[in-house]
Amino acid sequence: MDTGKLKISVQSTVGIKPVEGAKITLRSTGNPTKILETSITDNSGRTEFPELMTPPLEYSMQPEMSQPYSLYTIEVESEGYGNVTINGIEVMPDETSLQTVQMRPVESGGSEQNIVIDNNTLFEEYPGKMPEAELKPLPESGEIVLSRVVVPEIVVVHDGAPGDSSAKDYYVPYADYIKNVASSEIYATWPKETIKANVLAIMSFTLNRVYTEWYRNKSYDFTITSSTAYDHKWSRGRNVFESISAVVDEVFGMYLSRPNVKQPILTQYCDGKMVSCPNWMTQWGSKYLGEQNYSAIEILRYYYGNNLYINEAERISGIPAAWPGYNLDVGATGPKVKQIQEQLYTISTAYPAITPISADGIYGPKTKTVVEQFQKIFNMPVTGVVDYATWYKISQIYVGVTRIAELT
Repeated sequence: MDTGKLKISVQSTVGIKPVEGAKITLRSTGNPTKILETSITDNSGRTEFPELMTPPLEYSMQPEMSQPYSLYTIEVESEGYGNVTINGIEVMPDETSLQTVQMRPVESGGSEQNIVIDNNTLFEEYPGKMPEAELKPLPESGEIVLSRVVVPEIVVVHDGAPGDSSAKDYYVPYADYIKNVASSEIYATWPKETIKANVLAIMSFTLNRVYTEWYRNKSYDFTITSSTAYDHKWSRGRNVFESISAVVDEVFGMYLSRPNVKQPILTQYCDGKMVSCPNWMTQWGSKYLGEQNYSAIEILRYYYGNNLYINEAERISGIPAAWPGYNLDVGATGPKVKQIQEQLYTISTAYPAITPISADGIYGPKTKTVVEQFQKIFNMPVTGVVDYATWYKISQIYVGVTRIAELT
């Protein structure tokens, strides 16, 4: 047996306020009567279980083997909130699982939640994707709202097939949606370039749905579904993996294009073992190419052709200002530094582990330390540098904390 880690972040559904002092009870999903460990969240709403038993690494490296991850259950209790139980948290060898728990305040009508995470699509058989054209005809009547590619702040996920009126709709931050799908459809133990290729394919597919308003032009009130026959696998409340999360943070403003085509490519794929899909990428095939040191774009071009390239969206919604195009580090000065300092100060009002900092526009050692504190809390590489990924994560959390203040 190998081991993996589980980090838990508990937040209120009112904004992203951390829940301090929540009690976490950990059990094996296969043996729910036995308590393995208990823990209490810190003032950032976090706790972790550093060594949990998992199956051997090789189980995730070849298809048709035993289940490659262990399944765990947590029960979360905190005064003033409805209890939350999450069953089926996946923990893989040598990987860190990130589990966010959203607790509903009792004063806001919060009640108990019982969430069951679905199995990964590589291990359990789901309906295969029904083929579609990779480019959609765009009517000239003005029915398409978007004239440019924009990364949405939120996607509305219909948790079922399009015509299933009993399925619920969930409002999910775009980056969280991508991390959820990628963690549901590939294994975090695969090569980084393989993960990146699959993430780019998922993002391009999703942005095609957004750009063409595919479902809204069919009179539906959602962006995308959780049905693998139509879209991608999304599982409410599931854990994501740190390695996958890091890749999404690096590239979440990007998509796949062809020359002289405005809309993102509807990049369809299949596993290549349980389901065959000529002319599409196969997930297991992308894994083998990654092991041969193919880059992400080389993997994608192997399947979709050499005229495929990576493009960047013109705008990212819900963000106060776009990344300046360069990293902010010690020695940097100016309005961009001041903006980050102001945002980190606001975030520190909700997260006490982040030291309040004055906004003087000078990136000195104190600013670097605060950036490191932020990166640690939000499961990012701790560099003290505001790179592309850190800029947008700070912006995202700042917007959430600001909304808390507005609600208060």
